[in-house]
Amino acid sequence: MAPGLQSIALYSGLAIAKGTGCTLIDEDGNRYLDFIAGIGVGSVGHTHPYYVEAMKAQIERVTFGSFTTESRARFLELLASVTPGRLKRIQLYSGGAEAVEAAFRLAKSATGKFEFVGFWGAFHGKTGGVLGLMGDDFKKQLGPFMPGLYSAPYANCYRCPLQLRYPDCGIACADFLRQVIRYQTQGQIAAIIVEPMQGTAGNVIPPSGFLSAVQSIAKEFDALLIADEMLTGFGRTGLMWGCDHEPIVPDVLTVGKGMGGGFPVSGVISTQALMASKPFGNPSGSSSSYGGNPLATTAGLATLDIILKERLVANAERVGAVMLKRLEAMQEKYRFIGDVRGRGLLIGIELVKDKRTKEPLPRPVTQKLFRACLQRGLLAMCYSYNIRINPPLTITEEEALEGLAILDEAFADLEKTGYMG
Repeated sequence: MAPGLQSIALYSGLAIAKGTGCTLIDEDGNRYLDFIAGIGVGSVGHTHPYYVEAMKAQIERVTFGSFTTESRARFLELLASVTPGRLKRIQLYSGGAEAVEAAFRLAKSATGKFEFVGFWGAFHGKTGGVLGLMGDDFKKQLGPFMPGLYSAPYANCYRCPLQLRYPDCGIACADFLRQVIRYQTQGQIAAIIVEPMQGTAGNVIPPSGFLSAVQSIAKEFDALLIADEMLTGFGRTGLMWGCDHEPIVPDVLTVGKGMGGGFPVSGVISTQALMASKPFGNPSGSSSSYGGNPLATTAGLATLDIILKERLVANAERVGAVMLKRLEAMQEKYRFIGDVRGRGLLIGIELVKDKRTKEPLPRPVTQKLFRACLQRGLLAMCYSYNIRINPPLTITEEEALEGLAILDEAFADLEKTGYMG
């Protein structure tokens, strides 16, 4: 492999032989609890029997092409039955950034405008059309970026970029968004794109009212609201969609990750009226060679079937609440846990040198924590001061508590050996 593989694979150095449910087994026979789920893609766990059988049956029938198939028809019908409001028209792709860029083309087609606003800390992909909206160092030395992209502060209350305190601030970051549009853009905003909860930034949960305020501002400037549900969709947050936590229906959803249970499939979901906008709605105007292929739609259908039949959305809410309560107890126990937050099985922890200054723990210390967890049989994204916990939605309470017990032991070791870096 070329350099640049995902950090978790590089840092762990694992060669995986097989997986079942929330467990991975390496080539040496070591067992690991999976708190990563392929960074949110493995919504129904590893090798779910129903998923495996569905994929086996499809691979023997037809595997590629954009023609209609039974699996695609059934998947789209089932997916449209759980999407918000009138968002019932779906175009399928194979990667997250591809879907987000398609949503941008849709917004341009529908509005006749060409500017986009995102948020600090955002992650919408690494391709050229969205790279300029990335909210971290990945984009450094990769410019210039596509023109017409702007960013405003996200409602990260633990590290408020405006140095204010919620709710006394009145969601000041929303007002800041309005000023960014007013003073930095040409007034040609096609869409505002927002993650209902930010994943790459550390599973950041915005306060109640933030998404509603963003939607109001989008309407004020006659722009579409795109909810990027790549990570938050399909039950991850304890509701089917991350935007369901507020009384809003966005104009466009971008979806992926957990939608295919590990198979590469993503999508753009909107209304018939918007999707028919030209040139997006022209023949081949929004298509993708791999989008909606028979294997992808079979994976999507099997995954959504499992999520609904096994009530995994409710499981995410219940088990996530148990995990959050246990982690909040750890926050009281350890001086270096600055913040614990979460919705469902999207959970974030921030590790700091000092709870007052909130200075992050340095990377050498957090990598020591990662190795301690790995040696005890837990795979978790704890190699950064921003720990992200997003296990498969099939995880049981017992498995969740087993993994947190390992994390607790690793925290205790860190406390003993020093954590100031």
